Amino acid sequence: MNALRNKVQLIGNLGNDPEIIDLENGGKLAKFSVATNETYKNAKGEKVTDTQWHNVVVWGKTAEIVESYLTKGREVALEGKLTNRSYETKEGEKRYITEIKCNELLLLGK
Repeated sequence: MNALRNKVQLIGNLGNDPEIIDLENGGKLAKFSVATNETYKNAKGEKVTDTQWHNVVVWGKTAEIVESYLTKGREVALEGKLTNRSYETKEGEKRYITEIKCNELLLLGK
């Protein structure tokens, strides 16, 4: 039951080419954004599409797959967990970010 406490599953399209970072220990880190779309009709009966953007981080072997196969616009299914972190800008401002730490990735489409 603990596996259900913090679990995210998404199907969407990459908003940009992945950013690949080579780590000092020889591993890799991949960062990219995924757009998910929800379509509904508003009170006037008009079709409305709501797009949500999700920041995704991938480590290790999965990051190597991301580097080799993912490009902007590619459709993917992913599973992971939500993580929150903070960082400080060059100007000294504290910023907060929510990301999905991906542990499974499935390439969809052509």
